[in-house]
Amino acid sequence: MNGSSLPLSKKLTHLKRVAETTATAAAQCKSLLEHCAKTKSLRTTKGVHAHTITLGLLQSLSSTHLLSLLTAAYALCGHTLYACKMFDELPQRTLLSYRSMIRMHTQKGFPNVALKIFGEMLRSDEHKPDRHTFPYVIRACSDLFLLQQGVAIHGLTVISGCMWDTFVGNSLLSMYMSCGDKEGARRVFDAIQVRTVVTWNTMISGYCRNDSPKEALMIYRRMEDAGVDADCATVLSLLPACGCLKDFEIGREVHSLVEQVGFWDNLSVRNAVVDMYVKCGRMDEARLVFEKMIDRDVVTWTTMIHGLISDGDIKNALWFSRRMQLEGVKPNAVTLASLLAACASLPHLRLGKCLHGWAIRQDLQADVNVETSLIDMYAKCNCFRLSYQVFVQTSKKRTVPWNAILSGCLHNELAREAIELFKFMLSEAVKPNDATLKSVLPAFAIEADLRQALSMHSYLVRSGFVTRTEVATGLVDIYSKCGNLDNGHKIFNGIPNKERDIILWSTLIAGYGMHGHGKTSLSLFNEMVQSGVKPNEVTFTSVLHACGHAGLVDDGLCLFNFMLRNHSDSLRTDHYTCMVDLLGRAGRLEEAYELIKTMTFEPSNAIWGALLGACVIHENVELGELAARWLFNLEPENTGNYVLLGKIYSAVGRWKDAENVRHLMNEVGLVKAPAQSVIG
Repeated sequence: MNGSSLPLSKKLTHLKRVAETTATAAAQCKSLLEHCAKTKSLRTTKGVHAHTITLGLLQSLSSTHLLSLLTAAYALCGHTLYACKMFDELPQRTLLSYRSMIRMHTQKGFPNVALKIFGEMLRSDEHKPDRHTFPYVIRACSDLFLLQQGVAIHGLTVISGCMWDTFVGNSLLSMYMSCGDKEGARRVFDAIQVRTVVTWNTMISGYCRNDSPKEALMIYRRMEDAGVDADCATVLSLLPACGCLKDFEIGREVHSLVEQVGFWDNLSVRNAVVDMYVKCGRMDEARLVFEKMIDRDVVTWTTMIHGLISDGDIKNALWFSRRMQLEGVKPNAVTLASLLAACASLPHLRLGKCLHGWAIRQDLQADVNVETSLIDMYAKCNCFRLSYQVFVQTSKKRTVPWNAILSGCLHNELAREAIELFKFMLSEAVKPNDATLKSVLPAFAIEADLRQALSMHSYLVRSGFVTRTEVATGLVDIYSKCGNLDNGHKIFNGIPNKERDIILWSTLIAGYGMHGHGKTSLSLFNEMVQSGVKPNEVTFTSVLHACGHAGLVDDGLCLFNFMLRNHSDSLRTDHYTCMVDLLGRAGRLEEAYELIKTMTFEPSNAIWGALLGACVIHENVELGELAARWLFNLEPENTGNYVLLGKIYSAVGRWKDAENVRHLMNEVGLVKAPAQSVIG
């Protein structure tokens, strides 16, 4: 008997049973999919999906919720292809489907897609984002550094009432910190009513990432006062902050906390403790922690090696590198870069070559840190040929190796080569950064070629670099060396008053002084002091030199007395040399000698040399003999001092004494360097 011959009552009963069976199957599938979403089981999700197709559950009018669950399950399992296909085929998109797709794309590293879906959700005007949606949208803004969009979404959280959810609040904190808006983060933090350890950690790590370690430690103190216990994440943010500030006391306090609470089993925490002591300059404490560690990784060893190198203990650093290998820990690129930096600072070419060979054996020579360190090491060891050989083997697409070779050119006094390499860098479409300009701008100053200076200035204007104070300072120096003070002063005037630092002021002052404009240098110095910028020892030297070049004796004395009264801690040998030279040239030799006698530290050969030179000009035998005796002791092999004393004797007709000076030179084995002529 088939279904068509059944009585009507039995047909209805049959249909009811089928409907009940379908409803039961749908309910079971929904339950399974919710379980799949929680467990993130892709295999089970696929199985349930196949079952729904077999039973025809996706064909019914009420299948939207089931399709949304399938979309969410695939999204939570991270299967982007299936999730997107299900989402695109949804007859009606639900809040669950939107939420799961936004979450998946954010977690998979496609924040722009997540924001696009969120925008579509808002435009549909059918679904309102909730506390489960906002955190992932906020994170997408954070990943893309979209502060303005993040602020707009912050406003939506306030309107929807989700702002008070802890997860949403923490997401906003992280977003503001990632975008560098510390004040925005602080306002959110102050508004959060229930602060968990994650809230506090987000603020602490955020301040650390934004170069505000002091504020990070202040937040930690507030966290302690609030009675919130620190966790591993807290410690891993605090220890670098202590190292950055060189705050040994708080660092040791955090170390004690690590051992008391039981975080010592975490290798990352132990490494952070070692790093903190290294940065605080406490190598003995770092060594004690290091030796106490049972297991150490390459980070532990590299931290110790870098610390020993920074401490100037190269011998122990090399011993640690050998010990590291004996213990079976393979060095990484950072380890090698640190050791190469040590060779550069010594300098030690032979050892650097050995490390180069080691890099090749370890297959690390192509790492950008190693490449850069090799270029720098060979340049600092005055072997520019090898430095350039390493450079030509790099990909030439990264900025860092270019910066190293440009810096190497300057170290080896190859200014013209540095300029040509910089032009080649631009032709290769490699984007310069601040470090590039720091390396190449002095080369233009050395060459003092006004045509090239104007060309470089045009490039800096086009690229937008010229507004930066460091770059403006370099340009002022270049124009000063080229003798074009007007252009240098125009650039200086283009920098806002609050951004003019001591280096910029000193460069302009030195430029005017170099070309004999002593009055202008003094005027600029007074303007600088009145603007609130505190002069340093370089500034004082520049102004005193300017007074010397222009013969402004009284002005120089006035400035020197100002230094004695207000900046005595800045007094250096150069300042006394300038004053002795200034007074000596003016014939005020007794005053110059009296000034030398008032010095609180031993006069240098430069000071006595300035006095001796002035004595030659003014034929002062008595003080000339005094200065010469000091110079014979300080630099006995300098023939120039003997020649100058001989000139004084000859000038006043003491020929016998002049002859005796020549005999004295012969006795100590000194020969006057022969004169040279540029005429062929």
